[in-house]
Amino acid sequence: MKGNCYTKMQKDTITYSETGYFSKLICHYLDQDERVTPFYHRFPSLENFEAQIIEKQAWFSSASRNALVTSLEKQYEQFSVSDATQLHIEKLSAATTFTITTGHQLNLFTGPLYFLYKIIHTITLSRKLKQQHPNYDFVPVYWMATEDHDFDEINYFRFKGSKIQWNREDGGAVGELSTEGLDAVLELFSTALGSSKNAQYLASLFEEAYIKHSNLADATRYLANELFGEYGLVIVDGNDVGLKTLFAPYVERELFEEVAHQTVNSQTEKLTALGYPEQVHPREINLFYIIKGIRERIIRDGNDFVVNNTEIRFTETEIRSELQAYPERFSPNALLRPLFQEIILPNLTYIGGGGELAYWFQLKSCFEAMEVPFPMVLLRNSALIRTEKQKKKTEALSITDSQLFLKQNELVNQKIRAISNIDIDLSKQRQFLQEQFKEMHTLAAETDASFIGAVKAQEVKQLKGLDHLEQRLLRAQKRKLKDQVQRVVDIQNAVFPLQSLQERNTNFAEFYLEFGTDLVPALLECLDPLGGEFTLVTL
Repeated sequence: MKGNCYTKMQKDTITYSETGYFSKLICHYLDQDERVTPFYHRFPSLENFEAQIIEKQAWFSSASRNALVTSLEKQYEQFSVSDATQLHIEKLSAATTFTITTGHQLNLFTGPLYFLYKIIHTITLSRKLKQQHPNYDFVPVYWMATEDHDFDEINYFRFKGSKIQWNREDGGAVGELSTEGLDAVLELFSTALGSSKNAQYLASLFEEAYIKHSNLADATRYLANELFGEYGLVIVDGNDVGLKTLFAPYVERELFEEVAHQTVNSQTEKLTALGYPEQVHPREINLFYIIKGIRERIIRDGNDFVVNNTEIRFTETEIRSELQAYPERFSPNALLRPLFQEIILPNLTYIGGGGELAYWFQLKSCFEAMEVPFPMVLLRNSALIRTEKQKKKTEALSITDSQLFLKQNELVNQKIRAISNIDIDLSKQRQFLQEQFKEMHTLAAETDASFIGAVKAQEVKQLKGLDHLEQRLLRAQKRKLKDQVQRVVDIQNAVFPLQSLQERNTNFAEFYLEFGTDLVPALLECLDPLGGEFTLVTL
């Protein structure tokens, strides 16, 4: 499919299954395959939002709304807030306002490109829903994963083929990490950027975010606010006393009833029985204890509760008192974070990647047990950005959009077969050989059954010989046509860095260097929030 979007941008789309990069579970979900329907509540189609609105509106209390707004106002106290974001925060007090949410780690300088796609998706879907339901308001939300502790997953980004990395000791929740030492990263990044106007802006943006803010949570809030504040994005830090207070009753149930362990295991068994993988394995208690420099699992030890890798221990009475006095010290793990999010937000839809959706599918029965509405889950927009010159090169090499996504060896082999002046495909010879051996099998069975094994072994040997010959022919043609092969390899490497999806590796700064302030508005127009296909954007 082709179409035009912002200014000189053009978009093409292919199905997610055509890319070969998305799991069977996700492809079945997008097709609304009946095997997957027991694992979600409503599919995120435009017509299903009204029922989701009614359900969430009836469940979400005005007290929860007021607590949410109070917490957000405190979180934004030290930040310059756009009029659009301020209006959205105020509107969250009203029973007619709902959120469209995505979440992401605190990756250095946004990390991979899909950080942008996730947030853009919340904005475009909020706009679309406002058109469809003018009597309601819809707020795009970015949930910062400030309580994560996987520092090695977030301490770098890739820029022009290089890995720009922040080296320091980790420990505790990443949101509380000091930004000390990032001045050295800025120096390295500035050198790589060059001196253009857009390069100067990017260097300044990094400096303002990471050098002028003392911790990673504040730095990330500043960065996301600078990029998306004008669109009314609301940024939520769940590591908040007021929000944790709302979550405390569910924490208590998890501590004493181990709800997630029982319900998620049951749901997971049903998923795996259908051949789908387990994404997240539940623990008996899916909570961490979090204080400065420490984020460790809470483990049941007889009648007591211990904090892993520490000397901290609570009796049942003591842990109830600790939860009541310090709810902020109890942190959900990846499995319970979705529940926390849905308890404190008037949320309709969660937008996430394939891996995220896979663990949401394990959670429906847990939500039911906790009596919390299960949101619609939507696969985030995926895109590949290419220049007009790259697209023309691809067309000149007669590479289709779906071929572009093939593994490199398969793509090269297909192109060699297509442009070679000899027939490298020995399928006809294989078929002929197999027909001949059918007769041999019949003959062996009629004369002496002991020969059947020998005939089969000879058939396998000769078929392997044909495979070997075909591979030798391909290698010979690759050498003969090496210039054409190199052009195919070069164009794929240009748009698939590290031979993987561009969005999982490349940082937005590479494209901002060239397109500047046009980049985000262009993507907002090109990416369809409910299109359900992979988008190729040509600049």
